[in-house]
Amino acid sequence: MSVLCTLVSGSSGNAALLSHKGVNILIDCGISGKQAALCLCDIGKSPDMIHYILVTHEHTDHTKGVGVLSRRFNIPIIASQGTWRGMDIGKIPSENKIAFERNDEFILGDIAVTPFNIPHDAMQPTGYCFDLGNKKIAVATDIGHINKEVKSAVTGCEVVILESNYDSYMLENGPYPQYLKQRIRSSHGHLCNDDAGDFAAYLVKTGTKNIILGHLSKENNSETTAKKTVMRAMSRYGIKIGLDVCLDVAPRYNAGSVIGL
Repeated sequence: MSVLCTLVSGSSGNAALLSHKGVNILIDCGISGKQAALCLCDIGKSPDMIHYILVTHEHTDHTKGVGVLSRRFNIPIIASQGTWRGMDIGKIPSENKIAFERNDEFILGDIAVTPFNIPHDAMQPTGYCFDLGNKKIAVATDIGHINKEVKSAVTGCEVVILESNYDSYMLENGPYPQYLKQRIRSSHGHLCNDDAGDFAAYLVKTGTKNIILGHLSKENNSETTAKKTVMRAMSRYGIKIGLDVCLDVAPRYNAGSVIGL
């Protein structure tokens, strides 16, 4: 069975698992190797079953456990050259260090993977689109705004993990210093709930059937706030949750729902 599942998601750590025709791909690992093992166990997997780790960018909430898992279980790591330059994950054997400069499609088992540039304040950050043959899946988080490249890459994907990082009011009136607030809401920061809602509605209108809201801020958002905001945007476009689309929020500290593909 082919499945997609977030293991953790949020400003404190991110990881997701895609399994298709015997190939298991871990997308980011911003938690410890021990916590990753526990999350994988919750969905019937283990670290020694992982064939590849794909990294979106070098920030530690996406890379904390990448080096440990790779060394311990001999797992190849795939990331852009810029991400490799920025990652601090310890020494990795050359055979497990796979870098790409251009966003060309590459094949992992029966999965065609296409990276795409994302507007975030990292060295060469990428989202990923996965073509399983009968459907496409995208991971699009850490995006300061929806630009043409993100829109083009994600349009037509049946399942999308989409960032819904912060509520604008909570951020503005929250405890963060002004410089951090400016970074988060900048065009290369994170995506707010309102923009996520508008983009989610667009995606449903173009064929997306399942949206998982991810990378929620602990201080400037909540699962209830994010989901209500996105649902409100959906309703403006006449979209019915549960009928036109399945909408879920990825849990912060544990595995989310396992989505059969």
